[in-house]
Order: sequence, then C-alpha cells, then structure tokens
Amino acid sequence: MINRNLIRIKVLQIVYSYYQNGNSDLKTAENELLFSLRKSYDLYHYFLLLIIEVTNLQKRILEARKSKYMPTEEELHPNTRFIDNRLCAQLESNEDLKKYVDDFGISWANDEEFVKNVLDLILGSEIYAEYIRNESDTYETDREFWRQVFKKIICGNEMIEEFLEDKSIYWNDDIEIVETFTLKTIKKFEEKNGSRQPLLPMFKDMEDKAFAINLFRQSLLKGKEFRERIDKHMKNWETERIANMDLVIMQVALAEITSFPTIPINVTLNEYIDAAKYYSTPKSGTFINGILDSIVNELKKENLLLKN
Repeated sequence: MINRNLIRIKVLQIVYSYYQNGNSDLKTAENELLFSLRKSYDLYHYFLLLIIEVTNLQKRILEARKSKYMPTEEELHPNTRFIDNRLCAQLESNEDLKKYVDDFGISWANDEEFVKNVLDLILGSEIYAEYIRNESDTYETDREFWRQVFKKIICGNEMIEEFLEDKSIYWNDDIEIVETFTLKTIKKFEEKNGSRQPLLPMFKDMEDKAFAINLFRQSLLKGKEFRERIDKHMKNWETERIANMDLVIMQVALAEITSFPTIPINVTLNEYIDAAKYYSTPKSGTFINGILDSIVNELKKENLLLKN
C-alpha cells in the first residue's frame, strides 16, 4: 500500500527533522521513519473501520428511536438497507482488519461526534437517496454505494481532512494517497471471499521496504559528501537565502540517484522537483532542477553513475 512516492515524502520529512533537531542518532531516526510509515498504514485501516463505525452508529440511532415513548410507524419500521449493507458486514468480519485493530489498538471509540458528522453527510447526500430508491438489492449495489460514498463524500472533504490532520501529525501529507488505496480496496472486494478478503499489505514487497531504509541511510551517511557537491554548484546563488528544505530535497535526490541504478534519473528528478513545489518555495522546483542537473552531469563525467 505504501508506494514509493509516499516513501520519498516520509524520508524527506525525517531527514529534515534529523537536521533541525540536531539529532545524531541514526538508528533512532530510522525507527522514527518506520513508525511514520506504519502510521500511514494505520490511516488505511482507520478509513476501512470508518465504514463499520458509521453503520453501527446508525444502528444504535435506529434502535434508540424504536425505544422512544410513542414512536412513529417509521421509527418502528425504518428502512434498514443502509445498516444491512453487505460490504460493511463483510468488512466487519474481515480477518485482516480485525487482527490489525487488535494488534495496534486503533479505534473511533473516542470520536463519536466526528463519526456522527460523517454519517450526517452520507444520509443527507443524493448518493444515499439513490441507494435507498435503487431496486437492485445485490452485493454489487452495496459495494458500489460505499465506493461512491468514499469517492464523492469522504475523499477531499475539508472537514474530514482537518479532523484527521488534528488526530495525528503523521497524517498531514498522507490523506490523499491513502484515500486512493482505500478506494482501490473497496473496488476489489468480492462477496465470495467472505471474511478472508485480502487487504493491501503495508509494502507491496520487501524491495519497497528496503528502498525506504536504504534511501534514508544513504541520505544521511553520505550527507556530507552530497552537501559538498551541492555547495560547489551553488556558487552563483546566495546560500543564506536558500531554504533548508531545498538542501534536504537535493540531498535525498542524490542519495536515490547514486544508490538505485534501476530507477531512471529523470524519474527521480521529476519526483523531487514535484516535492519541492509542494514542500518548499514557489521557485524551488526550478532552482533544484538546475543544481541537480549540473551535479548529474558532473557525476557522469566522473563515471560515478551506473545508469543514464
């Protein structure tokens, strides 16, 4: 689930923090990186768990209405299609989700107001109204309902994103990426898989996990060497006016360029130039592109690159 784009972002953040905090303990910083990546995986499970929590809250609300003094006919016999949703029931029994929740103790138990706000968004939507009217009562219809809810109501919702950012500082840059993987998961669910429907693994394979660790290590272990090359190519720039994040971005980019010969240089450059536009100043992308291009040409002349 954690792709290389997210890995690069996390490495940049931890390397930046390493220098800002004056940290000299590489192992501690590496553990912080792995913890930060796992928090992204937590968010993936929180999103899936939200479907269950929203549904269970509606169940409790409907039961409470039945117990009122002199309930209406509608309160006694509510439409239960939403709470009987087959995808949600399959999620609630999912073995992988239950194990992760138990192992890491994730829960929406202390966030009922937020869950209620999400429920209200759903119940007030046209997606919900169409779902209730839909005569097709199938697993596929139930799954498509939640896919649409997630895509059009949850993804990109400002209230939801602000709440998640407040809930964990580790999620500030993860939400959009993790939302896409949650959507893919919902789309892949099949009724025949029952409680054994596989969820996405934390890493696609061990190669991606090794990429995260090695990129981080090389960024710091060769940091002095990379900074010297960067300084040499910045002679026409006012060094004191260059953002610290720009230096970190170039340092991590050089670690990737020199340590991972299977990744094309242009792919690496594009990834870090895009990161600069988001995490640094408006002009950082152009500046970083120019410096890195000069350094790459220098490394090629010195035969220090194993790729083109």
